[in-house]
Amino acid sequence: MKIVPLLSFLCLSVMQLAIGQQKQISLEEIYDGTFGTEGLEVLNSMDNGKQYSVLNFNRSSRVSTVDLYNYETQEKVETLVTSADFDEIPYFTSYEFSDDESKVILATEVEPIFRHSRLGIYYVYDVESKELTRISEQKIQEPSLSPDGSKVAYVFENNLYVLDLQASETTQVTNDGKINSIINGVTDWVYEEEFAFVKAFEWNSDGSRIAFLRFDESRVPEFSMDVFGQELYPYQYRFKYPKAGEENAGVSLNIYQLKKGETTKVDLGDPYYIPRIKWRNHPQHLSVQTLNRHQNKLVLYDVNAKNMKVSVLLTEKDDAYVDIHDNLTFLADDSFIWTSERDGYNHLYLYNEDGELMNQITKGPWEVTAYYGYDQEEDRVYYQSTENGSINRDVYAISSGGGDKLRLTKQDGTNLADFSADFTYFINTFSNAVTPPVYTLHLAEDGELVKELEDNSELKDMLKDYEFSPKDFSTLSINGNDLNMWMVKPADFDPSKEYPLLLFQYSGPGSQQVANRWMGTNDYWHQILAAKGIIVACVDGRGTGLKGRDFKKVTYQELGKYEVEDQIAAAKELSELPYIDPARTGIWGWSYGGFMSTNCLLKGNDTFEMAVAVAPVTSWRFYDTIYTERYMRTPQENASGYDENSPLNYPELLEGDYLLVHGSGDDNVHVQNTMRMIEALVQANKQFDWAIYPDRNHGIHGGNTRLHLYTKMTDFMIENLLKTDNQ
Repeated sequence: MKIVPLLSFLCLSVMQLAIGQQKQISLEEIYDGTFGTEGLEVLNSMDNGKQYSVLNFNRSSRVSTVDLYNYETQEKVETLVTSADFDEIPYFTSYEFSDDESKVILATEVEPIFRHSRLGIYYVYDVESKELTRISEQKIQEPSLSPDGSKVAYVFENNLYVLDLQASETTQVTNDGKINSIINGVTDWVYEEEFAFVKAFEWNSDGSRIAFLRFDESRVPEFSMDVFGQELYPYQYRFKYPKAGEENAGVSLNIYQLKKGETTKVDLGDPYYIPRIKWRNHPQHLSVQTLNRHQNKLVLYDVNAKNMKVSVLLTEKDDAYVDIHDNLTFLADDSFIWTSERDGYNHLYLYNEDGELMNQITKGPWEVTAYYGYDQEEDRVYYQSTENGSINRDVYAISSGGGDKLRLTKQDGTNLADFSADFTYFINTFSNAVTPPVYTLHLAEDGELVKELEDNSELKDMLKDYEFSPKDFSTLSINGNDLNMWMVKPADFDPSKEYPLLLFQYSGPGSQQVANRWMGTNDYWHQILAAKGIIVACVDGRGTGLKGRDFKKVTYQELGKYEVEDQIAAAKELSELPYIDPARTGIWGWSYGGFMSTNCLLKGNDTFEMAVAVAPVTSWRFYDTIYTERYMRTPQENASGYDENSPLNYPELLEGDYLLVHGSGDDNVHVQNTMRMIEALVQANKQFDWAIYPDRNHGIHGGNTRLHLYTKMTDFMIENLLKTDNQ
């Protein structure tokens, strides 16, 4: 077995801190915010590039303000708007400027619909006149100001509306919207979840037109969930949810011309998916991305809104699938920057306005992980990448021609950037496995430090009083690949003893759990388990991300095969270490990770003695079209891929201890997955433990829910992984 250490220097400082520590981390502290980090409020860079705005909320007075700050001095310049000035707004929870910054939309009384979608009462604040206008008497979705701030488009009950602020007149653009049937201007459930956007309309650059998507989901199968609530009778919540192989909503692109009050449907040749629309700088030209059902062919179109002529700008094809991203940027002349995996790694490309490739901006055996923007005046592209190792992130600048590359961040770990509008400054968020988030202001020209903003020193000092074990990074050679791994050992680790092993993983396509960044709540929980005497490890196997196209897409049409093989092989390899007891090996995961932990316990029943699966997929036949078919095609085309890796089909393989957990109100991975798994195990006469959390969604949270869940999982792991110690 070959384990190659990485970043071992990170561990030394933590080990030194650990000397003399006595306090134990508790679950109550994890979930009452004891270990929360201080951060910067979400900021909005103003067009002048010298200032930014922040939403502040005073908890004692319950007053919201939008305040302006100076980048260089970090001093407050002025308060743009305060809820204290208006009786109709007790406080607001978000804000959005018009392009010319003359108006601000303020959100109040916001309530969630699904993961990203919201309903709320919204107002428009005029910065100059200081007047406040309520957009609608009803709760609406996705209000959006025209570029000059004179109008607001929004969606109400699946129809698109436009409010003229000067004339105080509202125009209903569409009339056929109907719940669970026709949607205009916002996305359906599956687009929202898998293409990660809700607002499906866009203003053009001069505010004369609105492009919007229309969804006809009348033929999409309906899913229902029982909601138990607090009343005498429960009720059913129904919504359209296309499962793999079933019918999707028909989608069409339309352009509304405000002056004429006319809507025209754009002929795109009956596209299957339209995952992105974006106006170009020229007000008559719209870019549209379409995907076929297999999601292995993406076409970027230009639509001339004057004559509705459609032309192809570029086409992306892949033997497996093409990922959707938000990196399309149009330059002043409507040439554009785009990211693609066409050379085997995700990189930046420059095209002219007609879609002809000018050059590849970045290249190398590493991935561009974020695109921050283009400074036209300096001809500089700003991006984040894994050039310094796949578990690290750094921020770079490069010319559009691919020259003059400069690393702007200096510390190994995870670096995130937020640039000012004119690319004079950027705020860097840095963390690594032993450093909580540090926020610093830098010059974009060379990365020079301007000012330290927040370093979470109080949290770091507080943690010195706790028993704390280092996260040791390494690589593990498995099935011909060097897989990234971290391991956490008990603080009083004795190499002459044998410890149980618990693997944590997610393993979904393109994901990453082994990263050099600060701890999340699961990391704190793993510290509790380590303090109990359990070694916790995480291995990112084949199918995970940031190591190139081929490594990620090897799992195509076989979700749950190679990833499971890698976790079983990793557990076997680690069990050969002299300080790990091969008879006490567990694995746990959530969602895709729950699918994985269940499969590993069954297919690896000679390796794993215990598994915990939270909100797992148990058959990809139950999951949605866009996600599942991207990686598996349809069940009709790939029945063996679906069934041979579904734990529903081999429950008789269960030999170890198994805890199965789900929320009954999960609109994403339906509790149906767990109920079918329970039935399969019952009919196989296999004993197991399970828990259902009433009305909880995929996150299984709210009140004491998380504390209860993690207490249950902790007790289960102690009972089943440490049981030989208690005999």
